[in-house]
Amino acid sequence: MSQPFARYLHPFDVAHHPALEPEVKRSILASWASDRHAVENQPAMRQPPELKGPVCVDDVFAALRSLDGLDSQPTLQ
Repeated sequence: MSQPFARYLHPFDVAHHPALEPEVKRSILASWASDRHAVENQPAMRQPPELKGPVCVDDVFAALRSLDGLDSQPTLQ
């Protein structure tokens, strides 16, 4: 994936972007959730190269759920 998303600071910046198609949003967020972007010794954090700082994987999953209108649904434990 190319790097035009470097301007995003948070997963919800992607989820709420008005010009991106839902499939593109899902692709970006799924990539960010990948274990390949896990921060060493901090498995709950992700550091995609497109972002300046790490984000919590829970925020990435919440942004993905928001695309389905499930942002207010509790997560299963």
